[in-house]
Amino acid sequence: MSDKTQFVDRFRSASPYIRAHRGRTFVIYVNDETLHSGDFGPLARDLALLSSLGVSIVLTFGARATIEKALRARRVKARYHDNIRVTDARAMGVIKEANGRLLLEIQAGLSMGTGNIARSARAVRVNTGNYVSARPLGIIGGTDYQLTGRTRHVAAEFMRDKLNNGELIVLPPVGYSITGEAYNLSGIALAADVTIALQADKLIYLVAPAELAALTEGRGSGHLQRAEAQELLNRADAARAEGRHYLRHALEVCVNGVERVHLLNRDEDGALLNELFTRDGTGLMLTTSAYDVMRRAAIDDIGGILALIEPYEKQGNLVKRSREKLELEVEHFTVLERDRLVIGCMGLYPYPQEGMGEIACLVVHPDYQGGGCGQQLIAEAEQVAQRQGLDSLFVLTTQAQHWFLQQGFSATASAGLPIARQDLYNYQRNAEILIKQLRRA
Repeated sequence: MSDKTQFVDRFRSASPYIRAHRGRTFVIYVNDETLHSGDFGPLARDLALLSSLGVSIVLTFGARATIEKALRARRVKARYHDNIRVTDARAMGVIKEANGRLLLEIQAGLSMGTGNIARSARAVRVNTGNYVSARPLGIIGGTDYQLTGRTRHVAAEFMRDKLNNGELIVLPPVGYSITGEAYNLSGIALAADVTIALQADKLIYLVAPAELAALTEGRGSGHLQRAEAQELLNRADAARAEGRHYLRHALEVCVNGVERVHLLNRDEDGALLNELFTRDGTGLMLTTSAYDVMRRAAIDDIGGILALIEPYEKQGNLVKRSREKLELEVEHFTVLERDRLVIGCMGLYPYPQEGMGEIACLVVHPDYQGGGCGQQLIAEAEQVAQRQGLDSLFVLTTQAQHWFLQQGFSATASAGLPIARQDLYNYQRNAEILIKQLRRA
């Protein structure tokens, strides 16, 4: 990202983005190739920035490249079966040493804090407790994996206490048995297990570009619902495509109640911030529900609605509404939500005696304009109006006449308004009045 300071300033001042992520918990996985490539410094600052915005973070990491290098230096032969390491006692000694070194490097990187991108040098408080107990993977297909293990239990309650205290937790891919033995774990699987145990809001895998390209079939980005992701995994398994191990665990997480999993390009500076704070992100996202959600507004949405409409009120494009007025009228509002962020809103005020409804405060966040969100809101207004037995919709606008004409509205005079609305018409604003007849359901 060429000018991260400017980017950070932009979303720091964008309160809807911050509200959407503050207090949420993300589990993030990165492998040791990123740690050794020189890319961890920028990533560490991004993690520190998220932490400073009130996001709770658990960072897990992989260590395969570091372990392989250390084993070669010790002239210890690496053993694998079905791409899973067979860990004997000698290899486990090397693995402990490698993970300890990586853990120190991560702590050193996080100690830099946000650096100059947030005009602060606040360091991150890092916690690395023994939160994961493990058990042996056992004998599979005649192969004894010895000290290779799998997660038995994650001490989620204790982890939450630390996260709520503002600490960033770093977990090495090692688990411990009740008898004191250490087991070598898959960092990718550990990230999924921790996400499920915490019921975190997101799991984020930082993956190699080739792995992401294989999973997105060359597109580089996109989002999938669970059934689509399962079909993609079936194709990836059949083709032995790279990255399928990430996708397999991502699906496991979704099946166990976590709504969002992101797979991002580990080599892209700022990929984490782009995915969380821009319109469409840069990676592959798996969802358990619809990406965009249209729903009736609630009191908790008032802040998001105000943030959307206030810039247009200041420009004179919308009539100013106070928080108190919005609270009284919130039942008339619909919001369009993307990943818990209100990106659009609309009010619908019925005049049942005349069989008419007024569309008001139809606003889409600038980052999402041009993508069909306004049309979605209009379609929702038409459905709601028909359920209420209304025959037509009208709107008063000073700036969006042509857009409403494209949506099937036509110009009319103030005499065409309901009597009560005629009395409130502001001739100084000289708003154009447009009306649309609804089809009978």
